[in-house]
This record gives sequence, structure tokens and C-alpha cells, in this order.
Amino acid sequence: MVDVRRKEWFEGGQMPSFNRNIKINWKLFLLLIPVLLALWLATGIYIVQPGEQAVVRRFGKVSRTTGPGPHFHIPQPIEQVDKVAVEKIRRIEIGFRTITPGPPARYKFVPAESHMLTGDEQIVDAQAIVQYKVRDPAKFLFNVRNLDTPSGALIDAAEVSLRQVVGQRPIDDVLIGEKLQIEIDIRQFLQKIIDGYDSGLRVIEVKLQTVRPPKEVAAAFSDVVSAKEDKDTLIKNADGYREDLLPRARGQAVKIIREAEGYKEQRIKRSQGDADRFLVVLNEYSKAKDVTRKRMYLETMGRIMPDIKKFIIDPDTGGNMLQLLPLDKGGDK
Repeated sequence: MVDVRRKEWFEGGQMPSFNRNIKINWKLFLLLIPVLLALWLATGIYIVQPGEQAVVRRFGKVSRTTGPGPHFHIPQPIEQVDKVAVEKIRRIEIGFRTITPGPPARYKFVPAESHMLTGDEQIVDAQAIVQYKVRDPAKFLFNVRNLDTPSGALIDAAEVSLRQVVGQRPIDDVLIGEKLQIEIDIRQFLQKIIDGYDSGLRVIEVKLQTVRPPKEVAAAFSDVVSAKEDKDTLIKNADGYREDLLPRARGQAVKIIREAEGYKEQRIKRSQGDADRFLVVLNEYSKAKDVTRKRMYLETMGRIMPDIKKFIIDPDTGGNMLQLLPLDKGGDK
């Protein structure tokens, strides 16, 4: 009786069960297996957006890194994907925290981070902002724990860098003179520290925010700062006057030199012309001295008295007769 019942169950496509109310359709179950497998494989398709990189882990170990575009990985629990925005500019704050970005912005100051000693043992209150990017997403995710959290290693390293650089300079340089160079030195020192952590980060910029002396001596320092600014202004004005005066003086000197050179060339050419003209006259004079002498005399008189009418009287006419009778209109002159 039992064998006949089993035969009927298998011919009907039903699995024998001790509970007669539960019946399984094995044909349907076999059809669902490829569908479920396809759905499981479909979960391995992932898309990396522009500006991102994805780190694929196989059983928790980094397997590969993929760039923007569609990709496939073996679905969980074999492989997992972590996406990191590598082009995003991230920031941390040293000495203060932004509560609300505003407007108006609200901040919370952290004196334990911002109060430090300068190279001449003065106390300053310095806050800074550090901007950075992820250079290697695998190292960023797994090499350093809690790297960029409020209590993480990056903030600690940035605070150490700030104290190290500020502690090497006098307070005047920190407040006024070398703020730009201080920012560069902090960035380089911080990059060296996080490279030692193998963190996969690249520091983009370090920007000093408020750098001020303690409240007790703030007024005196303000006077000192104002005096130094006035000094710098006077020096810059003097430099500007010098830069304006010197080129004009150089130009005037060049102008005088050029005019003198031109006058020299003019005098030389004129002297050469006079000498050549004298030689020509001397040559003609040597050929006919009397004629040349008379011509020179007449030319000279013409140049001396250009507007006077001249009469030439031959002294050989002799006698008592009138040698000149002015009959024309110019005779009264």
C-alpha cells in the first residue's frame, strides 16, 4: 500500500512528505533556480560616477580598483564594492568647528587646538583650514582607521604641523610677516606626516584663518601691527617714488646724451663743410686773385647790406662833372 502511494506521488511530480497538506512542485522549483541565479548575478553590476573610483574587495581583501563607468563584480558575500569620490575637495578645521554654514555662519572654537607658543615663547590663537583629496582610495579606506573623523589621525597630524611651524617663528612673522610662507610650510610638513601613514591623501591647501594674540594683550599687539603696517606703507610709497623717478632720470640722461651726440655730429659736418668750401675758394683764388678778391668783396657787401641800394662809381671818370645823378625814385635814399 505504501509503495503504490509513493509511485503515485512521483508520477504526479510531487515530493513525498510526512505532512500531506504541504506539496512541492519540483518542476517549478527547478525553473526558479536560474532566475534566482540571474538576479543574484545582476546585483554584481555597479556604476562608478565621474570623479569616483571603486575599490573591489574579495573576502575582505582589496582585489582591484575601477574607474568611472559600468562594471561587474561577483556579488556578495564573495566580493564587495566601496566607492570613493577622489575628485571631491574635503576639508578639516583646526582650532574651530563649523556648527552651521549659514548665512550667518556659526562656529565653535576649540582652544585646546588653537592656543600655541611661537618661536619667541609668545602665545597665539591660530585656526586653520586644511583642504585635501583622496589620491589612493584603497589606502584611504583601509590603511588608517578613522582618518578624517573629528578625532582622527588627519586632524592630529594637522595640529602637529601647525604647532611645529608656528613654534619655529617669532610672533611678528606669524601675525604679519610670513603668513603665506607659514601656510606653505604647514602643507609640506603635513603631507610628509600623512605619507608616513600611507594614507593615500594629497593635501591641496592649508589656509590660516584667525591668527591673533591673547585677549589680555590684544590692544597692544594691534598698535604694533598698525605701526608695522604704516611702516610698510611708507616703504612701499618710497619704493614707488623711486621706481617712478629713476626711469625718468635715466630717460632724461639718455635724451641729453642723444642731443649732445646730435650737436657733435652737426658741428663736425658744418666744420667739414666750411673747410671744404674754404679749400674751393682758395683754389679759385689761386687761379685769379684779383677777380676772386673783388667777387668776395661784393658778395660780402651783399650779405651785410641786403636792403640798401648800392652804386658803383668809377673813380677814373675825373673832372668836376657830377659823378652820380639820382634820377630814379630811389634817388632820395
